[in-house]
Amino acid sequence: MQVVVQHRISDPEEFFSADAQEVAENAPSGVQARQFFPSQDRSTAVCLWEGDSIDAVRSYVDSVTGDSSQNTYFEVDAELAMGLPEAASARA
Repeated sequence: MQVVVQHRISDPEEFFSADAQEVAENAPSGVQARQFFPSQDRSTAVCLWEGDSIDAVRSYVDSVTGDSSQNTYFEVDAELAMGLPEAASARA
């Protein structure tokens, strides 16, 4: 499933101290970072993850972001979405 995470960033220095590429590479099995979109002022960010469940994505992302942001999660309705990347499982 595709999961969007909306970050309301309270501590930009802490939030952006983690390298996005490293965060993606260190994700557990069944969780994959797909896209990351930070705002110009670094107060918000949105990212797209692929995961076995919202809880799997939440568990990892919350562990990485800690108290630096308040995160909101939702499953993407793939039938209505535009521009979703091809699912990783479809390429295997």
